[in-house]
Amino acid sequence: MNTSILSLVFKPNVKPSIASQTAWAIFRVVVGLMMIHNGLDKLGNIESFAEAYVSYIGLPFPIFFSYVAAFTELIGAPLVAIGLFTRPAALGLFSTMLVAMYHHILVAGFSIPYLELSAIYAACFLFFLVNGAGLFSTDALILNWLDSQAFNEKAKQLMLLEKSYQVSPNKKEKQMR
Repeated sequence: MNTSILSLVFKPNVKPSIASQTAWAIFRVVVGLMMIHNGLDKLGNIESFAEAYVSYIGLPFPIFFSYVAAFTELIGAPLVAIGLFTRPAALGLFSTMLVAMYHHILVAGFSIPYLELSAIYAACFLFFLVNGAGLFSTDALILNWLDSQAFNEKAKQLMLLEKSYQVSPNKKEKQMR
């Protein structure tokens, strides 16, 4: 796989400082951990959730989409918390929160108490979708490992190239005559 594509997935978008990266990591862990219970709640009574939320907004296959939402939250939220595949996980969670916001608007209009939590979560996951996990994350460790592997491969290629241009002592003597 091309390392430039992987760089787009794993590389953060800010200039690092210890304070900002520490805050970023704490933010990521808190948001990820707080989101897990939403998936557990859905699985607790999937039929009720499907009827009250998914059918209400008119999506087909409400049980299927209820499971999709629950497992997006149960898998994506811990991934965000540990900073692994953060952008793809954040995309799934952001999409789920947009659907939740749409449901709240259908039920209560633009009522802040109904929209508040899903809008805050949506904004958080949009942040991670755009910016990645930060430097204190599993994504950053993977990117550093991939970069070192690519560097090692380039160094090997350079050494082989250099070795192929080295002239043996016997050939040097012949060239000097």
